[in-house]
Amino acid sequence: MKYLKRVVIHVLILTALLCFVTAMIAQIQQAAKITSLLAEDTTELLRRQQVPAEVYEKSVAYAEKSEFSVYDYLAAAILTESKEQAELEQFLKLLYRYAPQKIQEIVKLEQSIWADLTYFPIPLSRTDHSMETSFDNSWMFERTFGGERSHEGTDIMASVNERGRYPIISMTDGVVEKIGWLKLGGYRIGIRSPSGGYYYYAHLYDYAKEFQEGDEVKAGQLLGFMGDSGYGEEGTIGQFAVHLHVGVYVGGEDGGEMSLNPYWFLKWLEPQRIYYSSNEKVTVNRRQR
Repeated sequence: MKYLKRVVIHVLILTALLCFVTAMIAQIQQAAKITSLLAEDTTELLRRQQVPAEVYEKSVAYAEKSEFSVYDYLAAAILTESKEQAELEQFLKLLYRYAPQKIQEIVKLEQSIWADLTYFPIPLSRTDHSMETSFDNSWMFERTFGGERSHEGTDIMASVNERGRYPIISMTDGVVEKIGWLKLGGYRIGIRSPSGGYYYYAHLYDYAKEFQEGDEVKAGQLLGFMGDSGYGEEGTIGQFAVHLHVGVYVGGEDGGEMSLNPYWFLKWLEPQRIYYSSNEKVTVNRRQR
């Protein structure tokens, strides 16, 4: 009987040790998985936000009933190429457990943009249904004016190619940081949001008022009108179709600005558009060209 008890005790001890070792191996494997997944330049992957439309739509649906945000799911999908909610959430939980510094970087990037987004930059007319807009995921496409370069933004195209017809509003609260002419961007305005994101609106036809650097703006405030200015000296127009170039930037680790792909931000904002009637338009004194 004593011998049997000793055997049982030894079996229990061995079983406990086996469970402990198995758990340790599983944790090591999980940590190794995270290390492997994060071996790439995650900042570059996140700023490109190259995900299929179906993944974006799933991310929105997942976030509606989850502790994780749309951006969390998108970030996990970008880093893992997974599509299913359970897989994405497992990765996010692993990040929080084994790579807290990395998840903090991701959260910081998330908060600097997603937390401040409020409105799509082009409101819709209640009366003129011909005034539609469209945009593609053209971030980092090749551009040649002024030398070979990459397109750091998303172009929102006008269905009616008429400068000064489409109003442009601020996507966020913020402060005017830059205003005036740029050779590539034409008449532009740059707004720094409360969480640190920089929103760049370019190729304007005109401004809603004489903005000054340091002016506060509110989400939904009229900034100006869509145009085709740029690609030359001040006042140059007609070098391309009427559109709005939207650029989104955050502070990089080196202290400079880092471009993010605005496409999914705009897709997220598209259902949250302001509507206006023709008699609600803001009248401004247009600059003579």
